[in-house]
Amino acid sequence: MAKLDDVAKLAGVSVTTVSRVINQYGYLSQKTIDKVYAAMRELNYLPNTAARSLQGKATNLIGLIFPDVSEPFFGEMVQRLENIFFSHGYKVILCNSGVDRQKEREHLRMLLANKVDGIITGTHNADVAGYENSSAPIISFDRSLAAGIPIVSSDNLAGGRLAAETLLAAGAKKLVIITGVNAPGFPTYGRYEGFVDYLAAHSIKPAVHRCLGPTPTLKAMQLQSILRNCEADGYFCTSDPTAIMLMCEAQKLSLRIPDDIKVVGYDATSLVRSLFPTLTTIAQPIEDCAILLADLLRQRIANPQVGLERNYILPVQLLRGTSA
Repeated sequence: MAKLDDVAKLAGVSVTTVSRVINQYGYLSQKTIDKVYAAMRELNYLPNTAARSLQGKATNLIGLIFPDVSEPFFGEMVQRLENIFFSHGYKVILCNSGVDRQKEREHLRMLLANKVDGIITGTHNADVAGYENSSAPIISFDRSLAAGIPIVSSDNLAGGRLAAETLLAAGAKKLVIITGVNAPGFPTYGRYEGFVDYLAAHSIKPAVHRCLGPTPTLKAMQLQSILRNCEADGYFCTSDPTAIMLMCEAQKLSLRIPDDIKVVGYDATSLVRSLFPTLTTIAQPIEDCAILLADLLRQRIANPQVGLERNYILPVQLLRGTSA
């Protein structure tokens, strides 16, 4: 990690001047302030007086960076992680990154500045710098971030295949996959690949739709348009909230489930299983993922040089409802 005198040397000022810039003390020209901040950014210097006073002691803080905990899956994952870490004497700092790379970068810098003992991240932004040079151990959920950072995920490829197999077995002939961010490296891409590959082996090419409505109302409008225009009888949604919303829009169009259309979702959170038991869905092992993520991070905290595998892929399973 860069030190105060490294910043001073690069900026061409004294250590006292750097300290005054950081603490906003006394009069300084804007030119001097800009030089110091430019040097801090170049060196990835993270000032934090309280953290520095710890002199290398553990903070018993864990950083969690996830896209949006209002989504049932991430909400349940974070709750399970917080419970596990609390039982081991840690507190967590939670960051919602959304789909904003700059926000994610700032959250990462903040966590490192506060000297967290470790970080678990399951973000959905691409090419975010900083992870590869992190001073804290990191474990990733479902994303490839940088070399040396272990990845825990469920078997997205198998999940996509299982969804296709389920819809075909239910009698669906014209199929659609409704996904979110659909690019290599993102969780939903494996689900897409598995779904498309399984159908290709049966000489079927599904329609593919990305549904990224920024608000529930706009997303519902997108889904209703898909239902009106596709004339399909089988739908695979790569998240349960999307599947549930699709079913609601289908009912508005007087489409019967599963007679007219069959629907398969993905995730199977406790909330969805309790409120929407009719949804047929691919269940991720959320508890197992959380336990493994926490265990791997605690191993890295105890010994940063411990050898860990690159990928940990946990099995998924079909939970049958009446929607397919």
